[in-house]
Amino acid sequence: MDFSLVDIAVPFRMQPGLRRLDASDPQLTLLDPASPLYREKLAVMESGQSRQAVAGFDPTAAIAAMRERLPSDLPPEIAYEQDFAVLDGETGTLQWLCVCVPSHWAPEDKIGLDFAAVHAPVADNKLLVSSSAQLVKLATSGECWERFVWTVTPSGRYDQHPRRHAREPWPDAQDPTGFAQKLWLRAERQTFFPVANTRQSVFTIRVMLQPLEESVQAPGAARKLHDALATMSDTVLAYKGLAPARDRLLAWLAPR
Repeated sequence: MDFSLVDIAVPFRMQPGLRRLDASDPQLTLLDPASPLYREKLAVMESGQSRQAVAGFDPTAAIAAMRERLPSDLPPEIAYEQDFAVLDGETGTLQWLCVCVPSHWAPEDKIGLDFAAVHAPVADNKLLVSSSAQLVKLATSGECWERFVWTVTPSGRYDQHPRRHAREPWPDAQDPTGFAQKLWLRAERQTFFPVANTRQSVFTIRVMLQPLEESVQAPGAARKLHDALATMSDTVLAYKGLAPARDRLLAWLAPR
């Protein structure tokens, strides 16, 4: 997994956290046809549910920008690990979505919305919403940007579309160790890169999964995760579905 809990911010806050990337960073990863992620993305693509678009929008230039960064003749759904959105700098809206493995959100509900409306359901979203115009300007400035988001989940499935899959229940185990052994760290690397000769930017989402026990092996990782969970507000815990799990997680992390 190209993400480390050692790097997460404490105390936890819902914030944009964009970091400028060098333009040479490809921001894309070729998808291994032997991987579970490939099988899940292929199933969504073949069902016809992977793409949404504003009427009349042509994604050709955006797909060409992807292939220029990392060549592939396959459709984006199965060429890359990433899911995609196209953000238009003129209107600030999402014009095209190519999303197979969303994290408890429905892409079909987001198409055509502006940045503020897209993030309206997010807990503690005041900073995100109030800075939406500035964030759109940055994201479509022609530069490249990166951020990471993460959570802990009982599901090892990549596709967590709320209408395709009910939320996986938390394990019944009350013993903190037995509980943690059944959990996963789910992280997303989210990036932006420009589409040449347009005010468009491609937004990429790379979902990564790792057994939770493995994710806390690095020195300092358990402390960071413990302190981040301990400082989450009740609204964030509810939004992420972590409220029933936090006490057992803190009890498991404390001695580590």
